[in-house]
Amino acid sequence: MNPSPHPTEPPALIEIGAQPAYRWEDRLKGDEFVGSNVRLRVRPRLTVARWPGNIDIATRVCGHLMDNVVRHAKLFPDRMIPIRLTCPNRHGELIIEVDDALPDFPGFDEIVDQGTDGYPPVTGLWWVAHAKGHLAWDLLRSGDGEVIGKTVQAVLPPSP
Repeated sequence: MNPSPHPTEPPALIEIGAQPAYRWEDRLKGDEFVGSNVRLRVRPRLTVARWPGNIDIATRVCGHLMDNVVRHAKLFPDRMIPIRLTCPNRHGELIIEVDDALPDFPGFDEIVDQGTDGYPPVTGLWWVAHAKGHLAWDLLRSGDGEVIGKTVQAVLPPSP
């Protein structure tokens, strides 16, 4: 999940293999309320799933990922933003994935490295690093292989 050494190659996403212990997905309207709407939906789902990580931080990360689609990326023509939460096993990490229609992630390296240079973090995605998680992205392709956008993935560890 380290940033790619080549700026044109996005870092690899974690592949989700066998049947996960928990999976939830939804599509929310891409507007100024999407961050708060997703937080309202994610918190009870992670509580019911009994994910052993910091649910408050995970909820914040979901909100920032969704807000960033509206603010910095590109919406799909239907103006809906897909989100997926996956726990590959009952006591492990949480994988959060959000799709958008922009096949690039400008400033990815700076976002991932924020705060490491002694200056305070400037974006909401700092919460991923704060939780000792990882951020990655990859191109999103249609069924016939055409690039239609990207998937941004945040992986958060369970609490110690």
